Amino acid sequence: MYIYGKNVAKEVLKNSKFMKNVKKVYLQAENFEKTFQKAFENAKIPVEIIPKFKMDDLAKGLHQGIIIEINAFPYETLEHVLENGTFFVLLDHIEDPHNLGAIVRTSAAAGADAIFLPKNRAVSMNGTAMKTSAGAFLQVDVVQVVNLTDAIKTLKEHGFWIIGTDMEGEDYRKLDYQGKVALVIGNEGKGISPLVKKNCDFLASIPISSKVESLNASVAAGIFLYEVVRQRK
Repeated sequence: MYIYGKNVAKEVLKNSKFMKNVKKVYLQAENFEKTFQKAFENAKIPVEIIPKFKMDDLAKGLHQGIIIEINAFPYETLEHVLENGTFFVLLDHIEDPHNLGAIVRTSAAAGADAIFLPKNRAVSMNGTAMKTSAGAFLQVDVVQVVNLTDAIKTLKEHGFWIIGTDMEGEDYRKLDYQGKVALVIGNEGKGISPLVKKNCDFLASIPISSKVESLNASVAAGIFLYEVVRQRK
């Protein structure tokens, strides 16, 4: 897997745990930054200088002259995040990696303890998502689960209230987000799936003008996340 971008590289260098997953670093031959070369070589990671056209072939986005090859994204386990976490974000089959990256960044900024992703029929933490998060994927645990509904049931057993975002829900400002809370953000087009919705304790909605059908998933997530932050101050 390839991840890329200067901000991502700077954050990776700060994270000793993630650095263990780095296999190799590619730098663009034209005007490459020697500081990156020195930093990764000091960490005993191979660095290769290649021309821009080869960089463009490796990365499917704006790589900014640096590409990092990793073994795989280091997802955290459900058991680990349950040890101390009290504020989780559950993504119900988000498909756009840009939305995922934006939600990861906002979740990290809002102090969420972990983000849950279903393993199938949803975007994973790929290079685009990590680039969009601007390195924030290193600031919050990401858990990949086989079945989101089963994960919700486990969270409930550990005292979490599950709050789903849904157009038919109650005004999100009227709910209590104290204690152990897990927010569920639905798919960009379909919203929360029926089974997930059935397992939510509450449904919350954002009042919007009749001129607009719905909000982007990452925008909606940001609004909900900062209501949690506001109430927990």
